Amino acid sequence: MNIKEKLKILANSAKYDASCSSSGSKRDRGGVGNTNISGICHSFASDGRCISLLKILLTNACIFDCKYCPNRKSNNIKRAIFTKEEICELTMNFYKRNYIEGLFLSSGIIKNPDYTTNLLIEAITDLRRKYKFNGYIHVKAIPGTSEILLKKLGALVDRMSANIELPTQNGLKLLAPNKDENKVTKIMSYVKKNHSKAYVPAGQSTQMIIGATKETDLDILNKSDKMYKVYNLKRVFYSAYVPVNKDNLLPTLASPPLKRENRLYQVDWLLRFYKFKINDLVDEKNPNLNLLIDPKITWALRNLEKFPKEINTCSFDELLQIPGVGVKGAKKIYSSRKYFKITFKDLKNMNIVLKRAKYFILCNGKYYTSEAMFKKEIIEKCLMLEDLKEKRQNIKQLCLFND
Repeated sequence: MNIKEKLKILANSAKYDASCSSSGSKRDRGGVGNTNISGICHSFASDGRCISLLKILLTNACIFDCKYCPNRKSNNIKRAIFTKEEICELTMNFYKRNYIEGLFLSSGIIKNPDYTTNLLIEAITDLRRKYKFNGYIHVKAIPGTSEILLKKLGALVDRMSANIELPTQNGLKLLAPNKDENKVTKIMSYVKKNHSKAYVPAGQSTQMIIGATKETDLDILNKSDKMYKVYNLKRVFYSAYVPVNKDNLLPTLASPPLKRENRLYQVDWLLRFYKFKINDLVDEKNPNLNLLIDPKITWALRNLEKFPKEINTCSFDELLQIPGVGVKGAKKIYSSRKYFKITFKDLKNMNIVLKRAKYFILCNGKYYTSEAMFKKEIIEKCLMLEDLKEKRQNIKQLCLFND
């Protein structure tokens, strides 16, 4: 099997890991520039820069038989394995062509975790020392790897992820009986303890599959919150369950629960940057997020007595609670109102999402429209109509010429 065939198999096998976000596109029609579909994905640096990564598996062979995984040992699929030389050559060639700025390397488990991790270490060591590659490298750690090998691996890479996979130990026992949550959290504890400029300097992350088991959004968010606090994770990635295998233990879904995944990311952001608490957004009475309405709007409608907020006098924390106002927008408002009274026109110029914010604010004591509109049922209906209108506009094809 040649390297191009291996790349096609092992890049495709890596696409379900959400630790790096989007897949690439193929465009090669002559002219200036082109892109290659094989394993190019995008991640984001802590300063907001978008980084293109070569996203591949060392091998898609695996001794585990996780029900949801396309690479499980019982699946009859083409298997391949890269040599360390092939990984280095691919990375360097893609880098020199300006396709990528770094590498995301994961693997199925062959023989045992230590044997597989040794292969990862050998490839990355050559890439760093023999090929002098100083670009970004993200590696997925293999649960069950010994600490001595984790020490070597972490000294070579920028970021490491140990995927929790499912929100509960019971879920793992059901769908991934070979995996043990304790082995994953042991890696997280080790990385947290040794994290420094010389050891996994970009920190660690994890992934949870959403919709493969019956946990509520409250269960998932409590799990995420605990991992953020206990292990100092940079990110928890949520991956909508994709039904690629047939098994009696797996749910029957017409399509992946992408809207639910999106809502969980929105709440994750509210918890980390907007000072919300989990029980503000989901609780025992309402354990699942509203798929029709943004979670910040849902909270605002449940707490309408706290609104409308006067944009010129409310606190910074109160600004963060207003739907349509982000962290940057809140900072602009907070600093600008020291010099002038802010109007609705000023908010529009600050790129505040006024179609959401206008229902929850006052500007100099004035409501955007009639105060008779300030009712839960009316606001909810108006916002849902706005979302529907936006969706219809987004799917309309742009035309350069009017008929």
